[in-house]
Amino acid sequence: MKYDVAIIGGGPAGYTAAERAAESGLSTVLFEKNALGGVCLNEGCVPTKTLLYSAKVFDTIKHAPKYAVKAENPSFDYPKIIARKNKVVKKLTAGIRMKLNNLGVEMINGTAEIKGRKTDNCILIKCGEELYEASNLLICTGSETVIPPIPGLSESHYWTSREALLATELPESLVIIGGGVIGMEFASFFNSMGTEVHVVEMMDKILGPMDRELSDMLQAEYAKRGVKFYLSHKVTAVHDGEVTVEKDGQSFTISGEKVLLSVGRRPVTKGFGLETLSLESFKNGIKVNQFMQTSLLNVYACGDITAFSLLAHTAVSEAETAIKHILGKSDEGMNYDAIPGVVYTNPEIAGIGKTEEELQTANIPYILKKIPMAFSGRFVAENEMGNGVCKLILSENQTVIGAHILGNPASELIVIAGIAIERKMKAEELEAIVFPHPTVGEIIKEALH
Repeated sequence: MKYDVAIIGGGPAGYTAAERAAESGLSTVLFEKNALGGVCLNEGCVPTKTLLYSAKVFDTIKHAPKYAVKAENPSFDYPKIIARKNKVVKKLTAGIRMKLNNLGVEMINGTAEIKGRKTDNCILIKCGEELYEASNLLICTGSETVIPPIPGLSESHYWTSREALLATELPESLVIIGGGVIGMEFASFFNSMGTEVHVVEMMDKILGPMDRELSDMLQAEYAKRGVKFYLSHKVTAVHDGEVTVEKDGQSFTISGEKVLLSVGRRPVTKGFGLETLSLESFKNGIKVNQFMQTSLLNVYACGDITAFSLLAHTAVSEAETAIKHILGKSDEGMNYDAIPGVVYTNPEIAGIGKTEEELQTANIPYILKKIPMAFSGRFVAENEMGNGVCKLILSENQTVIGAHILGNPASELIVIAGIAIERKMKAEELEAIVFPHPTVGEIIKEALH
């Protein structure tokens, strides 16, 4: 069985590559050993956002009196919230499967194994008892949860994001190890649902490389809601619900009914014969050029496997870049200057491009434009007693190079700044665009005044 393109992994990178290849007339085979949609659709982006929306609706009802609306004794049905999440995932995975099927993609549910190269232009892949040949191979195997060597952890019952999403009962208390994006989204959800939440983070701030000022503001907001934070604390032991932490030589134990581990993810590089190709590595993944080619020119790698930007939307863009290159339609390749990062807490926080911390560390001068979200009439109308900030970062010649927003709907607004950064727009060009009024998006224009 010979194909123009073979793809290992059916997550955002894999299924996007399959769509683009097939609709361009390339014969395409896609291997996925688990569920189509990958981690993002099955146990990541989509299910967490579905749960977070239920939490947001519940929060809105709880705070209805702020908007002169009476809503007494609001409650929720947790098993039904989980059932709705499962329904959403099932609907979306079915949609992807139908689209790929209509495009003529050969979908193989099973573990693919790279058997090496038959010739310079032909790669062999085995799945089950069948052997497949491909002119081009895309490795889109994604990432897995990092399980650190914490004493006692391997003998303990703990959650990763997978178990947290499958649970049909709420824990009374939860200790989250890791205050990054995944940790904070779960902290937001369980806090809204009434669980006592503790967040332990080894760094001196939550949300890793995101803008420090906004991260600190979000932390303060959740601290007011009862989430307890332990920054610059190292976890030294875990025994089921007992998490021992240490800071400045002082050690103590935090207790929770459940422990959620969310210290990061790493590329999946084992279990599919990658070693047969002897590809050049990057960090703990595969090295690629701007067209997503590995050190073998007809082998491409897209998504988390590249160990560069572990985000679904980056994976989609990389897959599109790879297929364009195979088709001979490539332009300048991947550009990582305008990759948005979003945390779907309530309020949301989003950032794109350069941060102040990055520029200060590199000793690069910049111009900061900062304005409270309260300068948007729509924001004030819809966020009673809510606060937030919009920050735009300009280069010395007034080109937009960064944007960071705290406040709903930051996830939607960041796209505006992304277009400006991608198109290398000057502040005056962005300011010249007519924004509808009243919208929260006007805050971007206001910030430039």
